[in-house]
Amino acid sequence: MRADAALVIDTHVLISAALSTTSPPARLVRHTLAQGRLLFSDATFAEMQSRLWRPKFDRYFDLEERKAILHDLGAAGIWVDVPPGLAARTFSRDPDDDKFVHVAVSAAADALVSGDQDLLVLARVEGIPVLTPGQACALLQC
Repeated sequence: MRADAALVIDTHVLISAALSTTSPPARLVRHTLAQGRLLFSDATFAEMQSRLWRPKFDRYFDLEERKAILHDLGAAGIWVDVPPGLAARTFSRDPDDDKFVHVAVSAAADALVSGDQDLLVLARVEGIPVLTPGQACALLQC
């Protein structure tokens, strides 16, 4: 995979990166922000926003940290429009995960990165690999 890869990174991986700055998710997100392209749709970013504001993260992030994370990711991300026909398609056994597949397919992403077994079990979607953060880091040498 090219160093400037266009990646769809799911919400769990993005939050994991913020929680542990030395983890594979953190290395992957840093690499993607510095050299690659981070892809979002309105739906995937909305999920990130809603999850990050959950009370269970109160002990990890204060209000300003959450705002900064969302601002920085939103400013660095490339926004993808998902065509209605594609948005209606089902790929994952968990329909809530399909929004990430929709972005990857719409943008012809280099990979979809997730820790979610409902996505990882797909392995590839329309030629796009579905990888763990560790696998993506190995390929990108991050």
